[in-house]
Amino acid sequence: MTDLFTVTAPLVVHYPDNTLRLMTEVFPHPDGILCFEPYWFETGPAAAHVITGRLQGEGPWKVGRTVIRLLSCSDTDLAMQWNAWQQYLAAPQAASAPYHEVEAIKVFARKLGADI
Repeated sequence: MTDLFTVTAPLVVHYPDNTLRLMTEVFPHPDGILCFEPYWFETGPAAAHVITGRLQGEGPWKVGRTVIRLLSCSDTDLAMQWNAWQQYLAAPQAASAPYHEVEAIKVFARKLGADI
């Protein structure tokens, strides 16, 4: 079984209403999972989402009625967002944000209820 919490490839959240969101971080949460969108540090808690339900599957994964899968080349808009995110992370302005600091990411996730 592929552990969702160790996947390093870009992930997409597909909600039951057909909304798609890019996910940059994912953590276990008492109610299901907690995930962060790109630019979560600048956006704050509004860029964090708890998806309620039991985690199932080996990829794609299902949490409640929501599906989490790998970003594919057919996800043109999301792939462009991912590319912009990667360029941002490589640029000097990202150095002042904690995107590369594992413990800082975990602290933010814990504040939002993650089980880590």
